[in-house]
Amino acid sequence: MLWTRCLVLLLCWATTGGEQQQAEERVGGPAEVRADARRQRSPPPVEPLDFGYVPAAVYDTHAYYEPGPIGILFHMVHAFLYVVQPNSFPKDLIVKVIQQNMGGIKIEEWRKPENVVLLLKWVYYEAGFLICATIGISLVVLTPIIGMCFCVCRCCENCGGEMHQRQRKNADCQRGFYTATLTASSIFIILGILVAYAANHNISTQIKSTRRFINTNMRDLKTFANNTPAQIEYLTAQYTTAKNKVLSDLDNIGPLLGGRIHSQLEKEVVPSLDTALRMAGAKVESAIKAMRETKEALENVSSSLEVLQEGTGKLQASLSGERASLSNTLSDPACTNGAVSHTCNTIRSTLSQLGVSANFLRLPDVNHALSNVNTVLTTDLSNIVQKGYSSFNDTPRLVKEQTKNIVSGVKGMLDKIGLEINNFARMFPVEASLANFTLFLSQGQKNIESFYPQIDQFDFYRWIGCVAALCMVVLVLAFNMLGLLCGTCGYDKQATPTTRGCLSNTGGNLLMAGVGFSFICSWLLMAIVTALFVVGGNVEKLMCEPLANRQLFQIIDTPFLVHPAKRNFLPGMLFQNPNIDLTLGSMYRECHENNGLYHALQLETMFNINTFLNRTVYNKDLAKVFENVQVDLQDIALLEKAGRDNLINFANSGVGQIDYEAYLAEVTKGVTLVDLLTFSTDLEAQADQLPRGALENALRGHASSIRQIHREMVVPMEQAMKYVKARSTLSQSIKLLQRMSNDLPVKVNNILSAIDAAEYLITHNASHVVKQETKGYMQSLVGYFKQYTEWVKNSLTAEVAQCKPISNIVDSMEIVGCSFLVDSVNTFWFGLGACAIFMIPSIIFSIKLAKYYRRMDTEDVFEDACIRSSPYGDTLFPRASAPPSYSDW
Repeated sequence: MLWTRCLVLLLCWATTGGEQQQAEERVGGPAEVRADARRQRSPPPVEPLDFGYVPAAVYDTHAYYEPGPIGILFHMVHAFLYVVQPNSFPKDLIVKVIQQNMGGIKIEEWRKPENVVLLLKWVYYEAGFLICATIGISLVVLTPIIGMCFCVCRCCENCGGEMHQRQRKNADCQRGFYTATLTASSIFIILGILVAYAANHNISTQIKSTRRFINTNMRDLKTFANNTPAQIEYLTAQYTTAKNKVLSDLDNIGPLLGGRIHSQLEKEVVPSLDTALRMAGAKVESAIKAMRETKEALENVSSSLEVLQEGTGKLQASLSGERASLSNTLSDPACTNGAVSHTCNTIRSTLSQLGVSANFLRLPDVNHALSNVNTVLTTDLSNIVQKGYSSFNDTPRLVKEQTKNIVSGVKGMLDKIGLEINNFARMFPVEASLANFTLFLSQGQKNIESFYPQIDQFDFYRWIGCVAALCMVVLVLAFNMLGLLCGTCGYDKQATPTTRGCLSNTGGNLLMAGVGFSFICSWLLMAIVTALFVVGGNVEKLMCEPLANRQLFQIIDTPFLVHPAKRNFLPGMLFQNPNIDLTLGSMYRECHENNGLYHALQLETMFNINTFLNRTVYNKDLAKVFENVQVDLQDIALLEKAGRDNLINFANSGVGQIDYEAYLAEVTKGVTLVDLLTFSTDLEAQADQLPRGALENALRGHASSIRQIHREMVVPMEQAMKYVKARSTLSQSIKLLQRMSNDLPVKVNNILSAIDAAEYLITHNASHVVKQETKGYMQSLVGYFKQYTEWVKNSLTAEVAQCKPISNIVDSMEIVGCSFLVDSVNTFWFGLGACAIFMIPSIIFSIKLAKYYRRMDTEDVFEDACIRSSPYGDTLFPRASAPPSYSDW
């Protein structure tokens, strides 16, 4: 029991790693991300971790036996036993017998009807063995009696004891038949001897091979004990692999989680965002274009207005000077003359026409509106779309910033969990227990090896006894073969029974000697055969065959077999808990498949790995920390507050307050109020009406001056590109500004609405994706722990403390007990029994054949005088005659 306790203690320590299921239920289930209410998405696959390979134990025992040529004999014996006992294994009968006689066998109990029924069933099952045993016992008892009676009978010259042989016509045929039959019997006896000797030699050979099985099994148990701690240490050490992977993912939470968010946004949010941003971009571009056109128009108005005001100012000054000068001229006293005064008054009435028509000096400037537009354009509205996309590219940084406190907390908790696992592993004194177990194995092996000399000595005596039994058969066989040889070689057809030669007579005597030794030895051989047959046959049918097909385990695993209150035998013996669903058959199957002892002994019923892992690897505190991981995109803004204010200021920049009608009215006017050339011509015509003198000359000078002003100022202004362009630009810009002034508030509102829609899409629709991806990311971290726990469970099931040595011990016991010993013993009695059986015809035919080889005392003599007539023809009547007397005989 010491090794059992050690193994159980060892496996309890092995539960420092295992499977975590409740954490999976708490966090588990695939992450679900919906782009809409009708769509579901699976979580991203968890990256598989490489935990390496558990250090495997290499076991030396190969519990397999191939008997070789002697296996044919084994199959013959099995076939014979099947003929003797064709009934199936009486499992139910044995179970009932064990259950009813667990308190001990009492004679009076067998008188009960139920026990009588069991006894009858047992007799029916053993009918073949009982019949054969009865025959064997009968032969054992009757053979010496018959031999004694036969000897007495022959001494009285009966039973073939009379030394007289009657002459028969078929004597040669009978002698040949007896010779062939005795030869065949001898051949079968020889075969029986060879079979028995081969089985006897196989026992000695396989007993020596048993030591190899003992050594390899002990060595495998030591390997099992020595490798298990290293395997368990490897399991606990691989927690670092899962922990390091989790820490690595937490350190890279920005790129990993941000990348997942970006990837899913590209699939689900970005298409909608593209549309929103394209709309916003188009509106922004349109607004920017309008702003730029407004700015350009205002700049054009400002510059054109300066050019026009400069030109018209100079012209107005010249015309004002000329008008004043002309007015002074008309103030001359000569104009008071009655004939001249009318002309002077006419000229004086036209003086008001000497002025500029388009007075641009009266128009207000647009510098204030231009300043407001320039201020708005300092906001980079064209970058709104790129900023919308760059907000996703900035998600990793945002995720890392928002989770930095959680990452540091998780790292500390993982280190604490690793420390708890190591501390728990050190609670069990595994090294000391395994050291004691190894010492126990070594001491047990020494104790077994101490019996080797005694076993060898016993096997030698056994071998001698078996050879002695075979020698008795060989002695009888030698007499038969020598008798046949001498009789056949010395037989002379011409010799009469009384005149047979010495060699023939010796052959007959040897055959009779063989008969005598057969009577002496056959009953002893039959007694040996019967005893070995009953024991070996029943062991084969009740032990070896059920052990080979594992029906024997079914008997041991029968519920409540040992005690009515104890359901299972094995867990009651190992763990003092017979209610555990652990059977010897299931344990053997698991160990035969080289699975772990933890799974084979179902130690999870005593120590639940899930409970341990729930307290350590993935506890509630760690789950809460993972659940608190939140990523928020609410802070993403496509347009800052300053930009919004600038857009609003742009709408209120004053462009709509400009007096466009005044500008357009001035632009449509001519340069002067009257055509200066016409005015100067009319002035000269008026001067021609005046008498010659100073007044006429003065008026002609004024006409010339006005013509010069027209030529030097008006004509260049009208013909100059700068002036014309200024008027045209001013007209177009005023019209453009007038057209755009009504659309500016609408466009600004459209921009703000589009930007708000894009921001809502990011902060609300995209936030749903962010939450689901965050959940999936947390599940991937939990998945690393699940991989570790699954790997630990699978390793404990199939790789740690592989209990192949235990099944090898059972298989080795089956090979040694059944294949080495029982099969060989059964083959031995099978061969020896064949010899004993064929001795019976050998005795009969040896007695018959000896008559033809031995020299008789009298013989039949036929004389002619004795011939008498008979209705059937001539008949010879023999008479007895003594053999002739020779001096040399």
